[in-house]
Amino acid sequence: MSSTAGGGSTQTSGSQGAEGQNLGERLGFKPGMVVQELGWDNDTDDVLRVAIEDCIDADLVDGDYGNVVDAVLLWYRDDDGDLVDGLVDALTDLVGGGAIWLLTPKIGRPQAVEPADIAEAAPIAGLSQTTTAAVSKDWSATRLIAPKTPT
Repeated sequence: MSSTAGGGSTQTSGSQGAEGQNLGERLGFKPGMVVQELGWDNDTDDVLRVAIEDCIDADLVDGDYGNVVDAVLLWYRDDDGDLVDGLVDALTDLVGGGAIWLLTPKIGRPQAVEPADIAEAAPIAGLSQTTTAAVSKDWSATRLIAPKTPT
């Protein structure tokens, strides 16, 4: 499994290109990874999505994929229902030790999610919070790690 860069903040300019690809790499994505996207809607950040697809050299897969995935992008807004339920659902196809990138609107934006809500929901869902990064003008990402499954 890949590891991500340290806990610094990451920003994109609203353009694609080298900076967008660097964002995917900074989030720990590598070519050949299978990344599942949940919670997509018309407000998601397409520049970030394309940067991740360019980085993994593949399309994102959806919730109907039906096989294990290396990472999950979970777009979540304050009115999307119970966060713990959303995180547990995101674990369904995730390989043990994999990462969920919880993408939420930044504080001050409509439907923002309070950091305390994420800190409370993650351990209930069996996840550990590691990194938070600003990934676009409107979205923040929180990296949550699933426990490794015993072999």
